[in-house]
Amino acid sequence: MPEYRRVMIKGGTYFFTLVTYQRQKIFSSPPARVLFLKTIEYVYTYHPFTMEAYCLLPDHVHFLWQLPEEDADYSMRISSIKRHFSIKFRQQFNIPELENISRINRRESTIWQRRFWEHFIRDEDDLHRHIDYIHYNPVKHGLVNNVRDWQSSSFFDYVRLGYYDLNWGENIHFRDSLDSFGE
Repeated sequence: MPEYRRVMIKGGTYFFTLVTYQRQKIFSSPPARVLFLKTIEYVYTYHPFTMEAYCLLPDHVHFLWQLPEEDADYSMRISSIKRHFSIKFRQQFNIPELENISRINRRESTIWQRRFWEHFIRDEDDLHRHIDYIHYNPVKHGLVNNVRDWQSSSFFDYVRLGYYDLNWGENIHFRDSLDSFGE
């Protein structure tokens, strides 16, 4: 089996996709979304990063982070987020852990898929394409007709800062040209 090697560059900017175990729609629940965002804040206090963009969908999450100049360890941050969320989620929703030897040895739960997708952002164009992809994702998945109709993302932060118009993403040409990243 080939060994996957991640690109780890100190101070780098990365796009991530985390997917729930068997595509469970965990984040359809508002309390689960709130818990997840609080988990990110919790991990941030111990292992800082800049959240450039995010979108929380029913069965997966997209992030775009910039790491501190002296740090490249995004895997530890992702692992901490997944672990902390899984523990708190099970406690809050009274969900028992289905344990077996394989899961214990691999530190897996039935909340998240084992791995995550990561992409190092190469340049400004790559950055903007991934930010657009993150914000357009709820429309891509048929969850809403317009980007503005999805509340669980950083889209409105970008509108407030003047990077997007509130009606951004309604252009049919944009819809046809958007590539798929990490799904």
